[in-house]
Amino acid sequence: MSYGIYIGRNLTADGHAWLAGYGDEPSSHWLEIIDRAEHAADATITVGVGPDSDMPGHRTEIPQAARTARHMRVSYSYYLGVPAPITNGGLNEHGVAVRDIWSTSRKALIEMTPKDQTGPNYSDLARIVVERATTAREGVDIMARLIAEHGYSCYGGNSHIIADPDEAWVVIQFSGGKGLWVAERLGPDDIRASRPGYVGVVPLEPDETYLYPEHFIQTAVDLGWYDPASGAPFDVNAIYGDGKGPWKGMAWVEEQMRQRAAAAPLTFADVCWSIQTETLTGDTAGYGQVVPLVHPSHSDLRMMWHAPVGPVTAPLVPVFLGQTEVPDEFGQHRYLTTGEAHRFLDRRKEVTDPDTVSHVPQGVEVADSAVYQYKRLMHLAFQDDALLREVWDHWRLMETKLAEDVPAVLRSAELLLEAGEPALARRLMTRESHAWLSKGLEDCRALVASGYARLRLRDALNRHGKPLAPEQYW
Repeated sequence: MSYGIYIGRNLTADGHAWLAGYGDEPSSHWLEIIDRAEHAADATITVGVGPDSDMPGHRTEIPQAARTARHMRVSYSYYLGVPAPITNGGLNEHGVAVRDIWSTSRKALIEMTPKDQTGPNYSDLARIVVERATTAREGVDIMARLIAEHGYSCYGGNSHIIADPDEAWVVIQFSGGKGLWVAERLGPDDIRASRPGYVGVVPLEPDETYLYPEHFIQTAVDLGWYDPASGAPFDVNAIYGDGKGPWKGMAWVEEQMRQRAAAAPLTFADVCWSIQTETLTGDTAGYGQVVPLVHPSHSDLRMMWHAPVGPVTAPLVPVFLGQTEVPDEFGQHRYLTTGEAHRFLDRRKEVTDPDTVSHVPQGVEVADSAVYQYKRLMHLAFQDDALLREVWDHWRLMETKLAEDVPAVLRSAELLLEAGEPALARRLMTRESHAWLSKGLEDCRALVASGYARLRLRDALNRHGKPLAPEQYW
């Protein structure tokens, strides 16, 4: 599922664009920072879906790039049988950010998708773009080239928003095994919410705003879905999509953001609200991200605001691309991780038998799980409006304070980088982000304890699908 929103730089108080959103997956999620890497000329990566996926296919090997960029991302372990680890995107050292969002294809295209489909899946595309792209437009070109050369493995249709400090693109990939995709450019005055990803009417020839492969229009003609002689516009959603147009929830949040922008330039708090409002965000939100699309003096100073679960009941906390690690509590844990129920923990660092031995390091599993604790708080808050308001106010206050502190940390790190002390700059950013993430988790535990006690004693704890009887309290 997932949700993304892009806000152009001309509409914001900070003068830069934003990309925000969250993933809609029930499985475990974990935050990771991947370092820049060099790869051998004959290196390959495995892509696609397997025979056990909801829409089956064959996994294949495709060439790896010679160099992959430093980036940070959130990964997760399950969605419709797509092989793990899966990612919806992230942010790389070049300032390219990616958000994956579902986008249902026409039923006929889904039905004609080959059972032996091959090529990158939606997660592969998102990961490859953050590994390789230096601009958003290059990200579109990378996706187009991969689909043309290797095919596309789908689960019914999908989309991405690819953004950099100067522009963004909505890219939709369609089912059917025909190599169909379309991209729409977003600029400095645009607000675009995607859930699902949506592109409407396009010109009959690609231009600076709309891109698609050479056979895009002709395929619809060959299938009898479009007649150029009719003079009718080429409506991508009506012809290749589900025909439902933009979801009303997205139209609502876009209008809300436009009204706010008309009253005053959009602030960081406004951007956060767009993915925090309980009108759109609930238990389906697996995590939250807000990325300021900026041109810093050094790539280590790029950052994103991260929430381990839906940000309606969790804080968005800064994570810097330059920091050396994330706290174990925010790394991969066994909680809600697909396949972990039949695996053992191994003391060795290398997994020798992935079918029976967990990929989660033993030391990490000793640490608390931020996802678990924040999920507890979410389920408590959604049972009690007063607690939900308390939690909301607490996290929004924390985000306000963090937003005040971040510029000083970035400036301090910048001075260290200018002085030729990159290790000290990274140490500073790591320490500050760790402290903020840890403080949020500490407050989460306190809110969980308070909320649990209050609901239990108030006879409102939904443990059995209905309020508890007094004799069940203890």
